[in-house]
Amino acid sequence: MNDNPIKVLLVDDDEDDYILIRDWLSEFQLGCCQLDWLDNYQIAKDVIASLRYDIYLFDYRLGAGNGLELLRFSIECGCSSPMILLTGRGDRHIDIEAMKAGAADYLEKSQLNAPLLERSIRYALERKQNKQKILSQAALLDVATDAIFVRDLDNKILYWNKAAESLYGCQKNEAIGKKTVEIWQENKKSQMQSALNTLLNNGSWKGELYQSTTFGKQIIVESRWTLLKEFENQAQCVLIVNTDITQKKQLESQFLRAQRLESIGTLSSGIAHDLNNVLAPILMTAQLLESQLHDERSKRLLPILINNAKRGANLVKQVLSFTRGMEGDRTLLQPKHLINEIKQVIEETFPKTIKLSEEIPQNLWMISGDATQLHQVLMNLCVNARDAMPKGGKLTIKAANFIVDENYAQMHLDAKVGSYLLISVADTGVGISPEILDRVFEPFFTTKELGKGTGLGLSTVLGIIKSHGGFINIQSDVNKGSDFQVYLPAQEVKERAEETEVDFPKGQGELILVVDDEDSIRDITKTSLESYNYKAITASDGIEAIALYAEHRDEISVVLTDIIMPKMDGLTTIRTLQKINPQVKIIAVSGLVSNDKINAITDIGIKAFLSKPYTAKQLLQTIGEVKTQNC
Repeated sequence: MNDNPIKVLLVDDDEDDYILIRDWLSEFQLGCCQLDWLDNYQIAKDVIASLRYDIYLFDYRLGAGNGLELLRFSIECGCSSPMILLTGRGDRHIDIEAMKAGAADYLEKSQLNAPLLERSIRYALERKQNKQKILSQAALLDVATDAIFVRDLDNKILYWNKAAESLYGCQKNEAIGKKTVEIWQENKKSQMQSALNTLLNNGSWKGELYQSTTFGKQIIVESRWTLLKEFENQAQCVLIVNTDITQKKQLESQFLRAQRLESIGTLSSGIAHDLNNVLAPILMTAQLLESQLHDERSKRLLPILINNAKRGANLVKQVLSFTRGMEGDRTLLQPKHLINEIKQVIEETFPKTIKLSEEIPQNLWMISGDATQLHQVLMNLCVNARDAMPKGGKLTIKAANFIVDENYAQMHLDAKVGSYLLISVADTGVGISPEILDRVFEPFFTTKELGKGTGLGLSTVLGIIKSHGGFINIQSDVNKGSDFQVYLPAQEVKERAEETEVDFPKGQGELILVVDDEDSIRDITKTSLESYNYKAITASDGIEAIALYAEHRDEISVVLTDIIMPKMDGLTTIRTLQKINPQVKIIAVSGLVSNDKINAITDIGIKAFLSKPYTAKQLLQTIGEVKTQNC
């Protein structure tokens, strides 16, 4: 016998009917049935609300109430067990209303017998089990990354999975029962009727749909439709699986635009050549007339004509230099000449609201490179800076000699020990958020509006710099600006580098506590310090640093600590060390420089700051300065 009997509740005010049904249930083959009987409508409502039974049998006539009302009440209470209505002869209208209300079946008492009742109960329980299986399978659909939903032929939504919630921004409880036009609009309406006709004729359809959600989101989906004969008692429904291909289509579009740009570059080279042929005689004629015509009107107008013709010729020269292609022999170049040419283009073409500033020393080292490609690098960076300052601002171009030592190289993957020329292009624009800072060099990645950028500018810059053996760093603060620092290998200056290293300030055996969560940075910093007559101990986080400082407080001369670390951040570490020893000497270090960080460090009394990656010279000089500070 089944250990879990089927619990049946009969609500009927006729005791004879109860006895008859009780005897029939004892004959059932589907399993042991436990029957409870109630003859009171009101009491029945209280019992039904407890949701304890597997199946309910309601007589229609129940004195003050009726079985149809009881059935509706049960559904409102959240009862999901099957309900069967027992009616009298000829109550066809009541039977139909019962099925509409959610009854699993209706049985006429005059024709009722044990086999008929057993079959009705069996089918009702099987349908419940099948529905539960469907619901469990539907739960699996929520794991799918595609938007999956079911709608009827009137576009009313019957099922809605989690991915659909994410794609369309509409929760399941909001979507069910709504029409699709209330959630999104089809941008190509003529396509929809054709798709529906294909679906009805073939049973399926597949295609791309361009949609606009009610939240203003423009999306493109690859849509697959399948015609269902039935879904939750609804006939002729459509199962739809939508895959969001918006980003894929945008990438395809950007790639096509990039190809068009390549063609435009070739075309512009020819046009520039022809423009030079047009401007040359204009300039020569104007200069000839200037030497022959001496009236006041000519003296006033001809210089204007000559200057603008020269200006046009210079602009054409720049266009030619950018469209010659990526090939070219590497030659020795003086960086200040490259920068001066870029400066001229900026002054001629950039909005007057952008103020240009430059810091170019006279003793810059030479570099070996392709002038056309390096023109393109600087021009792309300057154009990006311009676009970041739509309301104007300050564009600063700097250049300096820079030596990468082993210390610096181990903290920057693309850097190698040697001499570099550093060119910085900085702006006071909108800045780059930390979330996308690591993606700015990805091909086709752009934050600009459609049609205003291909996303190839910075990826081209990175490619050219790497091909020249260089590397690039970025520092950026949102709403404060960005600084792109380009490092290009300089001519060998070993003697100069060695002379500089001779001046490195050495220690006198002082102990330095180095705190950083990066193993390589701890190791190279410790090695550098020990090479210049310092002692060093290291900690991988703030907690370990505090423990070491408490143990070696009287020996430690300076603490060098990173700001961004797990477990305990640098600022908390510094505050804790200051509580242990208010006179502790600390150098703060960070790989992501921002004014906010510098201000926060200054506010807690720290005057020394190092930006990663730092050279051994910068490290030793800073330690030397901190040692002499009066606390």
